[in-house]
Amino acid sequence: MVLDLATIRAAHACIRPYIIRTPVLTNPELDAASGARLFFKCENLQKAGAFKARGATHAVFSLDPGEAARGVATHSSGNHAAALARAARLRGIPAHIVMPTNSARPKIRAVEAYGGQITFCEPTQSARETTCARIIAETHATMVHPFENKHVIAGQGTATLEFLEDISELDLLLCPVGGGGLLAGTAIAGKALRPSLQIIGTEPAGADDAARSFRAGTRLPLTTVDTIADGLRTNIGEINFALAQTHVDQIVTVSEAAIIEAMRLLWESLRVIVEASSAVPYAAILEKKVAVAGRRVGIILSGGNVDLDTLPWLHSNP
Repeated sequence: MVLDLATIRAAHACIRPYIIRTPVLTNPELDAASGARLFFKCENLQKAGAFKARGATHAVFSLDPGEAARGVATHSSGNHAAALARAARLRGIPAHIVMPTNSARPKIRAVEAYGGQITFCEPTQSARETTCARIIAETHATMVHPFENKHVIAGQGTATLEFLEDISELDLLLCPVGGGGLLAGTAIAGKALRPSLQIIGTEPAGADDAARSFRAGTRLPLTTVDTIADGLRTNIGEINFALAQTHVDQIVTVSEAAIIEAMRLLWESLRVIVEASSAVPYAAILEKKVAVAGRRVGIILSGGNVDLDTLPWLHSNP
């Protein structure tokens, strides 16, 4: 499977009946503070509350009937878990979801609401992978990896396809990076539609494997991470890192204080709920990690699934 603009367009045609074409919001106060024109693609308003609905739905509806009948499986602590459970329910097939015991309660409830069959494991990468492998051996379900899956990557790229159809004259596009599926899909679509578009990945300083790897030219996975942005704690995948080297211009990192400040400002100014991972691109603007003055800047707000009992500004000061 070749990952290119045609693949992303085909993915969009496949998933269009099952997703929302999310709106693009603007805010004059945020523009004035940054000295730029900011455009926010609101994937926090997507089905299942995050862009992950795009990739998971494309992966599920790309299965042939025999594969689909055996169901799907994955390991995920959050948005991909819910997105895959939802997509499987839409197709009428089982979804086996491995979740670590420390997953956020709202995300567990979301998987349950979509009918996903949850198996809990210890909160380590090895436990997630071992548990998922056992379930696949028992059920013969198809693994749908959260980001190391070309159908998933193509699906994530559909957000930028829509974004540039709605706001064509962007100079710069910022998105968060964890496993890198969104960044890879964004970069492929963005560069194909607008070759001069600058693509920048944004990452917490406490989980900066992608930035380190990008500078070094080789993957440098981290064994420990420390960030409130739980959706970005994963090391960038091999496929996505290779695509980032080809299509991405830069990856920058931001502090925890800036993430919290950005999250709160977006709630107050745009009047929408965004999770910490979604706030990372705007945090890069707050910390002046990216030159935006006088430019038209696109920002992908990746998700809005938040535990309201643990809002960061209730427990810490930015």
